[in-house]
Amino acid sequence: MTFKLPQEILIATNNRGKFNEISDLLKSINIKAVATFDFEIAEPEETGLTFEANSLLKAKYYAQKTNLFALADDSGLCVAAMNDAPGIYSARFAKNAEGKNDFDRAFEKIANEIAKSNPQNLRAYFVCNLSLFDPKTNFSISFEGRADGNLVFPPRGDKGFGYDPIFIKDGMTQSFGEIDPILKDQISHRGVAFKKMVQWLTTQDL
Repeated sequence: MTFKLPQEILIATNNRGKFNEISDLLKSINIKAVATFDFEIAEPEETGLTFEANSLLKAKYYAQKTNLFALADDSGLCVAAMNDAPGIYSARFAKNAEGKNDFDRAFEKIANEIAKSNPQNLRAYFVCNLSLFDPKTNFSISFEGRADGNLVFPPRGDKGFGYDPIFIKDGMTQSFGEIDPILKDQISHRGVAFKKMVQWLTTQDL
């Protein structure tokens, strides 16, 4: 089937860091990002068991609530010494007892888990799955990217968001929290997934 990409896409997330990153990526292909913050919509329960399942779940949920073409992201950090946890539970892993994000606490928990299981193994990787969903046709497609590297403690840098300050991509010396956001867009797990999406789009009847 031929596929027509709209001029505006709803970014199906309430995470402002993700929204800003995806918005910047969409600008590169002349698409305006619409924020879910403009709508009062409760977040869906992420019941999927894979990044792709949760990404598609969110894209469908927000698209059907707004009747807008949606792009959703599900991403997370997988730590080798923790059997690839927190993985799809990365966002929940960072919540404190009040349900607020507390990444400093999350960093400490990860460091403690590694120290208990295998202090020498700092290998980790980020995964990002992007899903497109059109509520008018029920068309959907997903793209996945990965970035491998090592963890670093204490955290470094105040750029980026989430787990960025404790992750150094293979071949680099700075964490995702230290590098320029434009560079991160090019080399991150999200950037890889986005490039796959754009490559697919170039084969469509746009």
